[in-house]
Amino acid sequence: MSPPSPDAAESPGIPASRPSPRAAWWLALRPKTLSVSLAPVLVGTALAQAETGMFVVWPALVAMLAAMLIQIGTNLHNDVSDFERGADTPDRLGPPRATAMGWLRAAAVRRAAWLAFLLAFCLGIALVVRGGWPIVAIGLASLAAGWAYTNGPRPIAYTPLGELFVLAFFGFAAVGGSYYLQTLAFSPAAAVAATMLGCFGAAVISVNNTRDLGTDARAGKNTLAVILGRPAMNAVYAVELLLPYVLLPVLAGIVGKGWELALPCLSAGLALPLCRRFAAMPPGTGFNDVLAETARLQAIYALLLAIGLVL
Repeated sequence: MSPPSPDAAESPGIPASRPSPRAAWWLALRPKTLSVSLAPVLVGTALAQAETGMFVVWPALVAMLAAMLIQIGTNLHNDVSDFERGADTPDRLGPPRATAMGWLRAAAVRRAAWLAFLLAFCLGIALVVRGGWPIVAIGLASLAAGWAYTNGPRPIAYTPLGELFVLAFFGFAAVGGSYYLQTLAFSPAAAVAATMLGCFGAAVISVNNTRDLGTDARAGKNTLAVILGRPAMNAVYAVELLLPYVLLPVLAGIVGKGWELALPCLSAGLALPLCRRFAAMPPGTGFNDVLAETARLQAIYALLLAIGLVL
């Protein structure tokens, strides 16, 4: 699964029959969850404008593209690594994976993964001109973590740390880094917003790993879902989905906003049913819908939060 890509999974409807090469590459990128990397940058940028009045367009756009490329590279590395490690078996419940299905050659997918990382690195050089050494540290750590997610002697995706990984890099690094690129400073408000967005990203991983609980256990992937079991994951997912709403008054108090930061509550009507669906969902492909809807909820929440911040 991918970090985390965040990852790492998509909704059903992907054809099991052989797609065209272009379609196979598109599916390998996992486009339906790429909002997980874009939403934190949007919120970090909006928060900087709300607190300081600063808004520089080009660092925001470049940071979004770089974050998306890191997620794409992570997804592609995951596609190859899970295939080579035997984790993507015929009984997997998630969507078909391009390498495991034979749609794309493993070597080609790995080259594409490194190309995505290289492009992100090149964009990072431009961001360093703006942000200096803190951006160097965030960028290099993000690239290294993206590779380590499913590579190396002890891949992050094969441990209980997947959700924490997403919280760190799709929350604190992405929100904090994009905030810093605007203001050249960090802020307690950025840490709160990072927790909000990171929780949603972690929830995507939790759905993915709960769906794959059985196959991951057989493949030796000791994810948080494998360690805790299904009942505990119901509680974990609920916390990940609902904590961002609980933290809204905290963020509002720090940035001096009022009713504007109640706007994300408009999405609570999607969050509560998702919690109930997750808890009631039997093992199977139904989790693919829940995963896609979790990523969609994060995107909606982030958009509403960004609007509330700049009002």
